Amino acid sequence: MDVRAQVSMVFHLDKCIGCHTCSVACKNIWTDRKGTEYMWWNNVETKPGTGYPTLWEDQEKYKGGFEKSKDKLRLKLQGKLGALANIFFNPYLPTVDDYYEPWTYEYGNLFNAPEGNDQPTARAISMISGKHMEMKAGPNWDDDLGGSPVYAENDPNLRGLTKEERQELDELKRMVFFYLPRICNHCLNAACVAACPAGAIYKRGEDGIVLISQEKCRAWRMCISGCPYKKPYFNWSTGKSEKCILCYPRLESGQAPACFHACVGRIRYLGILLYDAGRLKEAASAPDDKLVDAQRDMILDPFDPEVIAAAQACGLADQMIDAAQKSPAYKFVKKWKLALPLHPEFRTLPMLFYVPPMLPVLARVKDKLYEVAGADRDGLTSLLSSLEQARIPLRYMASLFTAGNEEIVAAVYRKLIAVRVCMRAQRVKDVPEAEVQQALAQGKTSLEEAEAIFRLTALPTFEERFVIPPMAREMAIEQTLDPFTHKPEAGFGSRQPPERKW
Repeated sequence: MDVRAQVSMVFHLDKCIGCHTCSVACKNIWTDRKGTEYMWWNNVETKPGTGYPTLWEDQEKYKGGFEKSKDKLRLKLQGKLGALANIFFNPYLPTVDDYYEPWTYEYGNLFNAPEGNDQPTARAISMISGKHMEMKAGPNWDDDLGGSPVYAENDPNLRGLTKEERQELDELKRMVFFYLPRICNHCLNAACVAACPAGAIYKRGEDGIVLISQEKCRAWRMCISGCPYKKPYFNWSTGKSEKCILCYPRLESGQAPACFHACVGRIRYLGILLYDAGRLKEAASAPDDKLVDAQRDMILDPFDPEVIAAAQACGLADQMIDAAQKSPAYKFVKKWKLALPLHPEFRTLPMLFYVPPMLPVLARVKDKLYEVAGADRDGLTSLLSSLEQARIPLRYMASLFTAGNEEIVAAVYRKLIAVRVCMRAQRVKDVPEAEVQQALAQGKTSLEEAEAIFRLTALPTFEERFVIPPMAREMAIEQTLDPFTHKPEAGFGSRQPPERKW
């Protein structure tokens, strides 16, 4: 058993309010430099929608991730000969138009305009060329279903829906959306690592964070095409690729990542997951409908004595094992099986998971009472029927989180509904005990587990949401370098500023 540790984050989508505070916090810290104007290492998308960059989920267009070829996994982008052929021309590379051309305004025209009868204006100018431009797109151009005929209707996840289902989603009375925050998934089988011809991208051994060496990067940008989530970006000023680093300098000093710390909805949970690296190929090669189960099986029980012994034999510190036992990510992903990976069919084994949002149900007002459509017993049984009455079809959520396996999504929702029924019975006291027991049976859970899920969802402390041990970087450094010599050079940024070599 080859036990490794991976820093993993869970996003609880039912708590995301779409405020973009996480995006702005990340932007102010990491991407406020020349060449990074269009980069959003953290962005929040509205679903249904085409996302950022536009249609990033369409791998027929971008060729990201892996695909099965007979019994082997291969990059969807290209093989070795393809990499050589495309090294100077990559037809699957997103352009600036697929993101957006960043702009600012001629504020000087406002501040320095002489007194007169006309109203001065501040025209938009490109932050890349410095020329006047017309704004046509932005990182959240389709926010809150803005421009639905252009964006929401073209969501690739809608392809599996019937014509009637798509028409229903376009009706005003059924219209619904939710927010999807995205950062780098720090995948176990990272396609960006496999696609890089220079070997500039690597996973840190102690925590699995995927990083790009600014010294080795040669600007071939295969990482951008290879990543199906489109989270590496090209810095046009330095000629280097950059991406989310999970704020590892903050983690090493015991602080939460900037997006985590700034999150208003407290939707983020960060912890350690132990996994069996020897089963990586098996999990990534599973059939589409088995991918989620295969990834769950890779994740190990940190309380199992055999796993603990194997982890210690593999060099994991006791603090790392203790953190894995207290990890909120372990509870949501493995223990409760509520958190799901984003597009597992890309076969990169993403280690960022999502608890799906509770789907709004159709309702009406009857005798001045709010009643869910299709309910009986004054609308209370609708708490159990909300899965069937949901406005967004399960097929859409399955396309996002389970590679089309609707039963896995349904099982998650049945457990979430059971938690809702149990908590309403305790607090409002208008749900009979028989209905509570029925909900628990359908959700395959218990009252104790439902209360634990509720507490970690609604009432967690910061320490319960953020469980990371000291990374002890100096311990790893001692094997090759004098830690007292190296320590002053560690921290934010590069030791040598990256710059173009041509």
